[in-house]
This record gives sequence, C-alpha cells and structure tokens, in this order.
Amino acid sequence: MSKDRKHKRNEHGINVLSKNIRKHRKLKGWTIQQLADKLDLDYSQISRMERGIVNSNVSIIFNIANILEIKAKELLDEDDV
Repeated sequence: MSKDRKHKRNEHGINVLSKNIRKHRKLKGWTIQQLADKLDLDYSQISRMERGIVNSNVSIIFNIANILEIKAKELLDEDDV
C-alpha cells in the first residue's frame, strides 16, 4: 500500500456516518449541544462530525451509539441515509 493511499479519507463512509449521527440525534429530539453534553464533548466537535469534517474513531462511534441507544452499526448503515 502506498503511503498516500494509507491515510486517504473515505468520504463516502464519513458522509454516511455524519448523516446517521444527525438523523438519530434528531429522532431523540436533541440539539447538538445536548448530545455533546451527554458525551462530554464540545459542541464544535459534534458539529464537525455531523458536517463530515472530522474522521471519527471507533471509540467515539460506539460512545455516540450508546448514548443514542442504538447499535454502532446503525451509524454506519448506508440504507438509512
């Protein structure tokens, strides 16, 4: 694997994740701030995740799913976006 390819962002995956975070947050009726508070994160970090600016790690994905009371795979489900 080339060095350039090793760190390439998967834009599609990030887009799917960001849309699903927003969708499930809104289904709970929560604001970005409310989700951020429950995760002990900054508003801006959640906002950047929902806009697909940051590449979230597995730990964050599982934490978000846990707070949203869903399975982590639901945040990666392409059929839901």
